Amino acid sequence: MISSKIIWLTGQPGSGKTTLANHLKEKLEKDNPSKNVIIVDGDDLRDITTNKDYSRKGREKNIRTAQKIAQFLYNKKFIVLVALVAPYRNIRESLKKECSVLECFLSTSEVRGREHFFAEDYEKPLDNYLDIDTGKYSIDDSVELIYKQLNDL
Repeated sequence: MISSKIIWLTGQPGSGKTTLANHLKEKLEKDNPSKNVIIVDGDDLRDITTNKDYSRKGREKNIRTAQKIAQFLYNKKFIVLVALVAPYRNIRESLKKECSVLECFLSTSEVRGREHFFAEDYEKPLDNYLDIDTGKYSIDDSVELIYKQLNDL
């Protein structure tokens, strides 16, 4: 049984964050029926907050909103999956200091049609993260890599 945790899927648009979050949610719910699992997705967040600003200031606002939502749900004993580009390392690191977070950096060299949303200033994690090339691993294999890491924590 996996305890309350935040799994933060980060990486450039098109790297598979939302797809992986949806598949991981299914597995977590199947294997942990007594736990509530929820996804905080960047696209949904932008629709809810109506913040379509992709400048640094707009991105920071969305990242901080996602963190507040994730932390609130974590404190309510949810397993929270965050699927968000979140290009700024210092903001991602701040959440790791406050609660149990598994940061998963997703990357791919495949062209998947979202390149026009790329964050030119994306800062790759430096330590304490799981690195997954979603062009190399299947969705199921990627889910298993994350799941194994969760069980090892």
